[in-house]
Amino acid sequence: MIYFLEDDNSIRELVVYTMNSTGFDAVGFSKPREFWAAMEQELPSLILLDIMLPEEDGLQILKKLRAASATKKLPVMMLTAKDSEYDKVLGLDSGADDYMPKPFGMMELMARIKALLRRAGAAEENAREYALGGLFVSPARHLVKVDGKEVQLTLKEFELLCYLLENDGVVLTRDKILTRIWGYDFDGETRTVDVHVRTLRQKLGSCGGIVETVRGVGYKIDWKG
Repeated sequence: MIYFLEDDNSIRELVVYTMNSTGFDAVGFSKPREFWAAMEQELPSLILLDIMLPEEDGLQILKKLRAASATKKLPVMMLTAKDSEYDKVLGLDSGADDYMPKPFGMMELMARIKALLRRAGAAEENAREYALGGLFVSPARHLVKVDGKEVQLTLKEFELLCYLLENDGVVLTRDKILTRIWGYDFDGETRTVDVHVRTLRQKLGSCGGIVETVRGVGYKIDWKG
C-alpha cells in the first residue's frame, strides 16, 4: 500500500489513478488528519508527501514519522513545487529517501517509486539476521558464526547460505541456485552446486546438517525463526 498526502485534488487524483493502474495499491489524502487516521489503521510500504499542506507542513510530518519507532525507516518521497537546492537539502536532511519537484512526469514518478521500493526491500533483507541453534548469519556484516566462533566462507558459499536462509523451507533446485548465485546456467551441469554445498557443510561443522538434500530436486533449509 502507498499513501499520498497532497492537497491539490487534480494532482492527487492523477497520481493515485496512475499508481493503481500500474499495479500498485494507493490511497490519497488531502489533509494530514486523514493521513494520520489511516496510519493508525494500516502502515503503508511507502509514502509520497507534499511539503505545502494545510494543518501542518510535510516537513513536520516527516519529522514525526522519523521520530516514531514504527515508521522511522518507512520510505518517504517528497513531492513539492519548491525546487530550490535549499528545500531539497532540507527535505533530505530531515529524513526523506527521495525528492521530486513539481511538475513531474508520471513515467518518471513510477520509475522512482519502483526504485525506492526495491532499495527499501534490499535494505530490509540485509538488515535481517539469522540464528539457528549454534549458527548465526548477518548478511549486512558478511558474518557467519558457528557456536560463537567466526567461520570464513568464500563469497559463493556465503551467497549460497544466505539464499537458502532467505527461502526458509522452500526447496531450491540446482538450476535456480545456479541462476541466482552464478548468474547463468551451466548447460545442465549442476555439479558445481553440489561441490559448494559439500564445502559449505564442512565449514559449518556441527551446523552443517541444516542444509538438507531433497533427493532428485535440490536443497533447502528448514528454519523457523
